[in-house]
Amino acid sequence: MVFKRLLGSLGVGGPTVDTILDPGPVRPGGTLTGQVHLRGGHADFDIEHITLELVARVEAEHEEGESEGAVAFERCTVGGALRLAEGEERSVAFSVPLPWETPVTELYGQPLGVVLGVRTEVSVAGAKDKGDLDPLTVGPLPVQEAVLEALGQLGFGFRSADLESGRIAGTGQQLPFYQEIEITPSPRYAHQVNEIEVTFLANPAGMEVILEADKRGGLLSSGHDALTRFTVSHHDSRDWNAEVDGWIRQLTEQRAAYGSPAAYGPAHDDHHDEGHRSGPGMGTAVAAGAAGLAVGVVGGMVAAEVVDEVGDFFEGEEEGEEG
Repeated sequence: MVFKRLLGSLGVGGPTVDTILDPGPVRPGGTLTGQVHLRGGHADFDIEHITLELVARVEAEHEEGESEGAVAFERCTVGGALRLAEGEERSVAFSVPLPWETPVTELYGQPLGVVLGVRTEVSVAGAKDKGDLDPLTVGPLPVQEAVLEALGQLGFGFRSADLESGRIAGTGQQLPFYQEIEITPSPRYAHQVNEIEVTFLANPAGMEVILEADKRGGLLSSGHDALTRFTVSHHDSRDWNAEVDGWIRQLTEQRAAYGSPAAYGPAHDDHHDEGHRSGPGMGTAVAAGAAGLAVGVVGGMVAAEVVDEVGDFFEGEEEGEEG
């Protein structure tokens, strides 16, 4: 265990903490489990509460340009009202539900470049200390995996994934940011679009799948964005290759000019209500090779570089707080 000293204002002899997450990825809407290990210092201390905070690296766009920072998107108190005696070691088990919209950080064991963490906050004598920060790994829900795998089998490639500040209008979005998975077009659609962005907004009943295409311009027209939305349940059993191909075909056939309303609607409805996307359109977090999205495809990324980037982000956050 790697215990970290808490509450520097209490002196060198203060308590220390180490949070251990149970191994393996969790899924959106699932349960995060683990233990918070406490070790007493050179005196007795009263722990008022132990809180876990889920944080994400999110990109935001401003008039001055783009920036990124940590955004907390869930808090849960897992323990407290306990006396930690001098030198005593104690463990507090926790079980924390994840929001359904929690971003996916890996696909088939390969990191996507999305940075999530679990931060441990301990309160002693009215002073709060964020003493531990651990990377959080989240795998896709079955329907998310099915859609991404279908894209890979249809010849689309993974480019990058990031989290963007803002909200998508006309949806049931709950978090203050959303995940975009950027994919390169298959040869069939390469002459029509530059890239397609996929966003999943999950909820207890199912999820909304939002597709946005950066469409190529022609000799007599400029490029523009097209966007559409589909709703699926968690237990849908479909020919996903045919279903997703139909989604892409509908998306690329849209003729809305850039900036005008884009079509929204269910997968099997030929008449769609109109809506639009809000929130900034920002750059990507991690560049990756244009390999497919099916099994083994995301291996086009250099996993070690992504791991280093995740580590650097968390170290930077912790150093900023200590300063």
